[in-house]
Amino acid sequence: MTEQFLQFPIIDPIIFSIGPVALRWYGMMYLIGFLGAMFIANKVADKSDGEWTRDQVSDLLFYSFIGVILGGRVGYVLFYQWNYFLTDPLYLFQIWQGGMSFHGGLLGVILAVYIFSRKTNKSFLRVGDFVAPLVPIGLGMGRLGNFINAELWGRQTDVPWAMVFPTDSLQLPRHPSQLYEFFLEGVVLFIILYFITRKPRSLGLASGTFLIGYGIFRTIVEFFREPDAHLGLYFSFISKGQILSIPMILVGMLIIYLGYLSQEKSVITGNKSTHNKAKTKVNRKT
Repeated sequence: MTEQFLQFPIIDPIIFSIGPVALRWYGMMYLIGFLGAMFIANKVADKSDGEWTRDQVSDLLFYSFIGVILGGRVGYVLFYQWNYFLTDPLYLFQIWQGGMSFHGGLLGVILAVYIFSRKTNKSFLRVGDFVAPLVPIGLGMGRLGNFINAELWGRQTDVPWAMVFPTDSLQLPRHPSQLYEFFLEGVVLFIILYFITRKPRSLGLASGTFLIGYGIFRTIVEFFREPDAHLGLYFSFISKGQILSIPMILVGMLIIYLGYLSQEKSVITGNKSTHNKAKTKVNRKT
């Protein structure tokens, strides 16, 4: 029966190995994403008229990388393996067993951005707006890595592009949800943020748009992605990924609103300042 559906291509997860050291496609995807983000960030820094330097870009990406690793692991354990953690707290440090959470990684990046902004005396939201367009690059490459690893596949379906994954013990035709996420969270979200940041915008617009965009796209894809076996669906229709994405959308809307208010306040303050200067000039002439 499954022969009528697409079969997952045979992909060796290891590109090459030298002795005990192996280079895997999954790690390569993240490396490509990191290098792509650094390339674009350096290009933006070069055109920032001194607001950003390449050294600052390197520091920011390093902080963010640490934030992703630590936050992703802590988030996975707390969000998805809480009961396991209660019985064995040392599981938090058993990183060789795998397990990363995007939402935890996001919190780690937010903390990294906060630390960097304090260290460099830059606005927190300004730094967030700088980082936001870079994140979809890593997200997209990571989802391709998930696909190559034949993991995090989707729910059973009979659509023409349904795929049978070798890691599925049931060998059912499923949505290739990793590719859905690659397209929406990687390609589409990057294009949206690219056009937003091409011109000066209100503070927080890029950051807020990223949170809203990812939250919406992740919520959509979760309807096609197979829920974690040990979690299932809450109330028979909503997944943990969707529950964690809803606050992202709300916070993103709040950030955009506060940024808009900040811009309006700056305009009003600027107009008052201009008016006062003109009034003082007239008084001096009088």
